Order: sequence, then C-alpha cells, then structure tokens
Amino acid sequence: MSENKRIFLSSPHMSDEGYEMEYIKLAFDTNWIAPLGQNVDGFEKELCEYTGAKYAAALSAGTAAIHLALKAAGVKAGDRVFCPTLTFSATVNPVTYENAIPVFIDCDEKTWNMSPEMLEKAFEKYPDTKFVIVAHLYGLCADMDEIMRICREHNAVLIEDAAESLGTTYKGKMTGTFGDYGIFSFNGNKIITTSGGGALVCNIADDAKAEERIKKARFWATQSRDPARHYQHSEIGYNYRMSNVVAGIGRGQLKVLDKRVAQKKAIYKKYSEAFADIKDIHMMPVADFCDSNCWLSCLTLSGDKVQPLDILLSLEKENIEARPIWKPLHLQPVFAGCDYIGENNVAENIFNSGVCLPSDTKMTNEEIGKVIAVIKNLWK
Repeated sequence: MSENKRIFLSSPHMSDEGYEMEYIKLAFDTNWIAPLGQNVDGFEKELCEYTGAKYAAALSAGTAAIHLALKAAGVKAGDRVFCPTLTFSATVNPVTYENAIPVFIDCDEKTWNMSPEMLEKAFEKYPDTKFVIVAHLYGLCADMDEIMRICREHNAVLIEDAAESLGTTYKGKMTGTFGDYGIFSFNGNKIITTSGGGALVCNIADDAKAEERIKKARFWATQSRDPARHYQHSEIGYNYRMSNVVAGIGRGQLKVLDKRVAQKKAIYKKYSEAFADIKDIHMMPVADFCDSNCWLSCLTLSGDKVQPLDILLSLEKENIEARPIWKPLHLQPVFAGCDYIGENNVAENIFNSGVCLPSDTKMTNEEIGKVIAVIKNLWK
C-alpha cells in the first residue's frame, strides 16, 4: 500500500459485479436519459420492496424529499416544526423554504438522537405544534416507540429523516418506514449512492391517501405541470425528479446494500475492539432496539490527554480523512434566534468531544490498521 494513498471517510463504492452499468446501459439503449423512465420506476419499486415502504418518489436529493414531505404534511408559513439539533443542516433547511419556524430539540446520550423527554417539554411549551422531524444520526436509531407515542398524543405529523440510516432497523423494522413520511439520501458519501439523489416514501396507514400523497409529490417535483395540452401551472413546482440514468446506478447499488451494511458493521467492530483498552475512548452507542448500518463509526473522548482536534490533525498528516461530529444546529449562525429545548447540553457535549472515523467500505484491513495505529499512538 502506498504511504500517500488517501483513506476516505466514506466514498462511493460501485459493485464489483457491475450491476450499475447494466442499468445505465439500459437507459442509453432506450434513450431514456432525461428524468423518468424504466429505471426511475424500477428504483422506486425496488426501494419499497427493500424497506417495506408503501410508495416512493425518486428525487434529486434527500433535501428535496424533506421539502416535499413538509409540503405534503401541510406545513405553512409561521408553523413551528420540532427538529433535532444534532444533525446535518439539510434536515432543517427545507423548514425555512416554507417560511416555517424550526424549534431545536436536544438528543439523549443513549441514542445520540432526539430526546423523547425534551420532545415532551417542547410540546409543553408549544402545545399547538403539529409537525416533528426526527433523524437517525450516523445510522443510529432514534427511540421511535416513544417519539411516535408523543406525536400521536399531540396529533402531530412525523417526518423521519433516514438519510444516514438506510439498512438500519429499529426492533426489526426498517428506519424510514415509521413516520408518516420517510426520506432517504443517495448522496456520494451515503451507504449506497446514485451520485446525487434521494427518495420520499409515504407510510400513512390509509393506502389510498399514501398513494395520493406520493403522486402529489411527483407532481410538485416535475414543475407542477397541469394535465393540459399546453403548459399550464396552477401551483408552484420544483425541478426535483431523479434522472433515469442515476436511478439506474441506484438499482445496481440496492443489489449490494446488504453487503455494504455488513462491511460498515465490520469496520465499527474493528474500531470497538481496538480501542476497548483505552478508557478515554467511547464508541458511539448502539441501543438494544437498534441494528445499525454503522454508516459512520464515531467516538467521543473523555479525559484531558487527547482532544478531538489531536486525532483529526494526526490522521490528516497521514492523508486520512476524518471529521468532527455535526455541530448542533441551535449553535449555527444561520439559525440564531431559533428556540432550543434542552437541559444538559447533550448534543453540544457530543460535538465537543466527538470524531467521525474513516468508515469507507473500500478500506483494506491494512488501512483500517493504519487508522487505529495513528490514534492509539496518541496515548503512548
């Protein structure tokens, strides 16, 4: 192995079997290059089959999926939306597209995801709120039974951001299929990719309504063009549909998703075993109810000997990519002035003490060993 070979955090990993090229060739052979076509239809169907979702719309990004979920849920200007604070900004940016108001909820130490206790307190403060977004950070499950119970008690629509958790299950059921709406991301760094892309799924109990909502999302995603001979638009639309070419990549990637989940889990296990004897290192918690895809293997540090920046800089010197934990959104300048519901600053503490380790499924055992050696050397 070349000493200068870059070790990535999480990069695209095409199948060894070449599944993706078969579907891309289908798009070219049939001249369905633009949005829509056999691959888009097939990808939506196969994604539902894999996850257990009822209906899906393949879109240009996970962010687009969240935006359309908010519209389908009926979010209007001035509405409050309860959102996790420990997540990537794309989870919450679409709330502002609709001129709604995000209220940030702290996470709990057990899951690193939205705290049911703090969600209860948010409803006590803002009892009229009817919309909740929950995310599954780094492939770790939120406590869905509790969060769903709270949402039902307050008659709130639940949107489930499973951008980082495709392949993760909560008590045996796929994440993204609990909320009224679920979203997935196929960005280049995700466990499977379409280069760029996402999907919206609808899990409303009433099948007819679920199908209707997805049809409406597809309508909005194709510029809200009315069924008229001429170009007529009665609603504002968006250019959010996934192209038939990248949908072909997604179809091929779905065939190796289980393999990628197994590889991510193996990486997490190697790190956990390697750092077990260092009392200052704490691997991200995987709750008993969660079978995580381990999209990124993350750790937090205690003690004063080594700080997250020490790990980041030491890895950087060896051409190894690592990242800080997401900065809580209530601390982001763009969301200054938004309310935050929390008591013990759990998200802030995870951010201040955390590191996302290289979790690339193309890493060799030798490369994983190199990452481990660099980190362990800091305690010598």
